[in-house]
Amino acid sequence: MPERDDRRRYLILAICCMSLLIVGLDNTIVNVALPSIRRDLNASVSGLQWTVAAYTLVLASLLMLSGSTADRIGRRRIFQTGLLTFTAGSLLCSLAPSLGWLIAFRMLQAVGGSMLNPVAMSIITNTFTERAERARAIGVWGGVIGISMALGPVVGGALVASVGWRGIFWVNVPIGLAAVVLTGLFVPESRAPRARRIDPVGQLLVIVILGALTYGIIEGPGSGWTSAKIICLFAASAVALGALLVYEPRRDEPLIDLRFFSSVPFAGATLTAVSAFAALGGFLFLNTLYLQDARGLSALQAGLYTLPMAGMTVIFGPLSGRIVASRGARLPLVVAGLAIAVACSALTGVTNTTTATWLFLAYVIFGLGFGLVNAPITNAAVSGMPVAQAGVAAGLASASRQLGQSLGVAVVGSVVTSGMRGSLRTGFAAASHVGWWMLAGCGAVVFLLGFITTSPWALATAARTAARLAPGEARAPVPTPP
Repeated sequence: MPERDDRRRYLILAICCMSLLIVGLDNTIVNVALPSIRRDLNASVSGLQWTVAAYTLVLASLLMLSGSTADRIGRRRIFQTGLLTFTAGSLLCSLAPSLGWLIAFRMLQAVGGSMLNPVAMSIITNTFTERAERARAIGVWGGVIGISMALGPVVGGALVASVGWRGIFWVNVPIGLAAVVLTGLFVPESRAPRARRIDPVGQLLVIVILGALTYGIIEGPGSGWTSAKIICLFAASAVALGALLVYEPRRDEPLIDLRFFSSVPFAGATLTAVSAFAALGGFLFLNTLYLQDARGLSALQAGLYTLPMAGMTVIFGPLSGRIVASRGARLPLVVAGLAIAVACSALTGVTNTTTATWLFLAYVIFGLGFGLVNAPITNAAVSGMPVAQAGVAAGLASASRQLGQSLGVAVVGSVVTSGMRGSLRTGFAAASHVGWWMLAGCGAVVFLLGFITTSPWALATAARTAARLAPGEARAPVPTPP
């Protein structure tokens, strides 16, 4: 019987990873299709930014709500609803007649996607309760995140070259439908022992914070950074943030429990996720336009160029989970941050004639770093947290990933666009240099956080936070110091 239970648990893990696969692919598969979308739908660079950022922005805004709602009304129910919504949104994206409709359907996709990652993580956390077993499961989970996001450009390039950019959305439909059926057959329903109430005010404030900030960053170069519209957007984001910090601690069951952030590993996991995924989002956005518009490669050629990055992520994603389980999070975090910083620094001098060997070397190093970073982020987010609040904790970690990717595309894209002289063909490579330096800085942040968040002092704060959050309740184990 134990062997049968093990098979069922790992089948549940595989089903959860199917949802992660389509969400992760969709996060990055669109990037390689951006030049084709620009030509077919007559889109500007800011329009391309919105094609990517609208999806990740809605994900970041709704992930925490989805995680807590699943804990309240049923994880399997919300998970299946998300799969159906995401699949329908993918089909509609493939039929979009204009850029505006494409962005709207991408937002619908994101509504469904917000119900998948944190809920699946919560299902995994409640399925694998033993420390080493959970760490291995989280390692597989983290590996699939990296694999799916790294394979996106390769798969996207092949689809764009063969059937056109609309084909990048078709791939989600059969996988999504299969996951719906398998979830109904094999995933048991589960809820938190005590249901959390919905926090509509907190949710609205989060949407205003992220929406106004991202809109201001993307539209800043076109409207002018000192224009009244942009200043008002940034002011609205700041006011909403202040209101959130005042309002949430006054609620018995807030959308964002700010006490989580008194755990240094948890707070560090969110900052690491923002930095690492800002590097990924910016990397994919800059690299796609550089390879296709500046160097003149086809979508398939551009996808194949990124294959070294994907290959390293495939190798080091699962390996990172095993390292975290056996040696803790410090080693993969420190190496990941160093690798991301070195890779992006190597691209700060690219020109239209930079050798392919140099590019491949940078891609290999970046893939190594990104492959290592996911498992320790997820592990730190749930370590020491009460099992009953796994959905909320996982939602915050996932939201940090999406926020980072949104900011990476928005900030780096806007800075590079502001400094570009001439066309994408003649001016993009030189203008991208400052963007690559910014992404190297993101890697440096991950490197420093790897030391800070794994120290004995930091791990002690995680234990104290867990005791304050739910005295006497079951919780995920806190790692031992390295």
